[in-house]
Amino acid sequence: MRAALLEAIDRAQRAHLDQRRTDTTSVVVAGGTVTERWIPVERVGLYVPGGRAVYPSSVIMNVVPAQVAGVSSLVVVSPPQRDFGGWPHPTILAACALLGVDEVYSVGGAQAIAMLAYGVDLPAGGRCEAVDLVTGPGNIYVTAAKRALRGVIGIDSEAGPTEIAILADDTADPRHVAADLLSQAEHDVLAAAVLVTPSAALADAVAVEVVRQVANTKHVERITEALSGVQSAIVLVDDIEAGLRVVNAYAAEHLEIHTENARELAMRVRNAGAIFVGTWAPVSLGDYCAGSNHVLPTRGSARYSSGLSVQSFLRGVHIIDYDQAALSDVAGHVIALAQAEDLPAHGDAIRIRAVRGVD
Repeated sequence: MRAALLEAIDRAQRAHLDQRRTDTTSVVVAGGTVTERWIPVERVGLYVPGGRAVYPSSVIMNVVPAQVAGVSSLVVVSPPQRDFGGWPHPTILAACALLGVDEVYSVGGAQAIAMLAYGVDLPAGGRCEAVDLVTGPGNIYVTAAKRALRGVIGIDSEAGPTEIAILADDTADPRHVAADLLSQAEHDVLAAAVLVTPSAALADAVAVEVVRQVANTKHVERITEALSGVQSAIVLVDDIEAGLRVVNAYAAEHLEIHTENARELAMRVRNAGAIFVGTWAPVSLGDYCAGSNHVLPTRGSARYSSGLSVQSFLRGVHIIDYDQAALSDVAGHVIALAQAEDLPAHGDAIRIRAVRGVD
């Protein structure tokens, strides 16, 4: 387990280090500049679920981009485990230790989000200070708490049950397609698993494979319920172009492309949390060791939002620096716009400086 965690950490660090932002300065006019400075969020709370399953990978996916961004204070919360004396699961504690996170609380659910948002005095003394941002997935109660406290704290997203869509043609291996559908269906009875294909033969073969493979899985009931739900389906389309339109409209959290020209099609996808190209890049790889982040938008929000990244923990702040001559050159325009918006005090703030260009 230690070797697996270290490998996942190393790959995540490699990918996320390339996401770092640098400050940029634009010379708007002579004597007038605008600098965009990237400042990390000061204190971040990371929620790591621990209900049906234990997710040390979520520690990695949340902590690594925060550390790369330069967040100075990180706190992890995770539900207590009955089998481990009320502590978080040992693999979660191990991931925290390997990443150097030493502030970890054994608390889960909506109350954990409230604690992070407002801070709390600890029974043994000391205090868990409030955070500025909370990231990490959770159940419906965690999501509701994040929604209710948005504004008191920043949040990454309101993640729903996991989703996988697979766009495939008759070159796809039905065993691989079925296995990947099952891999996401085992997360939750509400998980969505969708195959989009123009090939009736593939659709039939995948359906047969699903039945065969489900019988050999650990979480048979959970997977069966997820695949039987209205959120899961096999969608037959006229051709791959129609399939591309379907997956773009669906905007799945995870999109796999199993087609003859998978790389080309991947570049034409506009809406997906993450895109997995071809046979050798299954979602399971992205969940753990691809280097990409597995905290991704769900419920169609990939149409307008991104997965967790270094950027999630940074704020871009503009620094405006003008000298007297540069202000003088634009003073008349500022005053004219202020008058048009009936905000005379804005114009007066220019006039009082007695710069050139003021009537």
